[in-house]
Amino acid sequence: MSDHPAASEPVVVPDRFESLARRAEGRLNGIVVPVQPALDEIDRLFARMGQADRGAFLILRGESGAGKSTFLHTLNLYRTEAHTVSVPGDASIREFLAARRKSVQVEVLVLEEREAATSFSDPELEDWLHAINGFIRSERGRRAIVVWPCNTDPLRDRVVALARTIGGESLVGTGKGWFAFTGPEKSEYIPIAEKTLATLNQGATFSDLGLTADAVQEAANNAPTIGGFFSRVHDLILSAENAVEKLLRQEKCRLWVVVAAGNDVAAEVAALTRGRYAAIDTERLMTSTEANIVADLKTYPDKIGILGTVLDAKIFHMPVLTASAIARAFTDPQLKILMRSKGLSLKPDGKKQAVERLLQTDLASVFRAGSQGLLTRGKKPGPESVEAFQKLVEIASNNDAAINRALGKALVEAELIQSFEVEQDFGSGLIRRTDILASTTTGPVRIEVMWRKSTSRAAIANYTLTKLANYGRAIGFLS
Repeated sequence: MSDHPAASEPVVVPDRFESLARRAEGRLNGIVVPVQPALDEIDRLFARMGQADRGAFLILRGESGAGKSTFLHTLNLYRTEAHTVSVPGDASIREFLAARRKSVQVEVLVLEEREAATSFSDPELEDWLHAINGFIRSERGRRAIVVWPCNTDPLRDRVVALARTIGGESLVGTGKGWFAFTGPEKSEYIPIAEKTLATLNQGATFSDLGLTADAVQEAANNAPTIGGFFSRVHDLILSAENAVEKLLRQEKCRLWVVVAAGNDVAAEVAALTRGRYAAIDTERLMTSTEANIVADLKTYPDKIGILGTVLDAKIFHMPVLTASAIARAFTDPQLKILMRSKGLSLKPDGKKQAVERLLQTDLASVFRAGSQGLLTRGKKPGPESVEAFQKLVEIASNNDAAINRALGKALVEAELIQSFEVEQDFGSGLIRRTDILASTTTGPVRIEVMWRKSTSRAAIANYTLTKLANYGRAIGFLS
């Protein structure tokens, strides 16, 4: 039995650059937006460096969460000649600068973890500023900008005053001696968050996480900085998740849909899911069908989105040949009678082959490793195989428990689940039942199997939304 969790990764909403950089390595250009006033200041420093033939010193004053680190560490996205280097907070500035070699690129040396400290003595600050002044005047620092981020006025004022005493206008310039960094415009907050959520959470949207447009807009309006906005978004998501989880105390399960159809619907399933976890895409589901269920759910799209997220709702495609092999190999007496009545052959010695086919599916991949892998695409079924499968569907239309039981046995044989039950109700006195209730090392999974001779994207969307709504009503989350 696999020890890997069969659920999606938790929602990631970084409110600090360090976390964002770890999660979105190589993808920051799709998230970060240019802060033009700050870029203009960098351009001014570049020009000044060229004219004076020496490096520069920049005191960057901005509130905590304004995006100073993000701006400085993604500067190369907008100024390709720049290369940002961190000067760690525990490093000696004098020793660090003394060890720097002459660079062909413009080096932006950021003094980390010294933004708000007020415990520095004047002698310490003077020593650092003397080292900075000497470095930017040297050949080694001729193409370097040393940046001191500050998020308090007292530290900024002390640094400016001492810098003027030590280096005069050549160190801090002829103006006020510092630059006010305000970060992205408020109008950019929501687009940035949308791109961040989608990039780090397999294409998730605000509605997938239970957030209404009004709630997100209010958070943006009230946030003093982009970091503060992300903190508010994080709180909104936790609140939405908690609203569902309080109702799931008796059974915290997952809800997965398996589509087995006579036509190849792998592409249709892929169009309704997002990322490597096969997670449902709420917006695509809602726009893929015009069934009555959608009109009902449109009154609370945020609720259906967070319900799908908390329940880890997924959709998988089960190939025709795999479904047929499982039915033949894992029959019980009842299913044997039904299959023989349809003229279908049985293959009780074909368990190994059926399990091998099962292990090649996305369903097995997520059970075993938590996400879809690169699967080997099997051959397409011929007319006879499709005809035989459609006879199985005829059985399922009147008695799907018998075929679902065969699938449950195959999942156990493949060591994807520990045990299972069929036709288990949702509790709360409701008649609606789950096709397969599977027990795994990471908790129960309710599997709904959609047996169809032929189906479509709209039908899959309607089926999935109906099952999700039924569960939401069963736990009292949807009215």
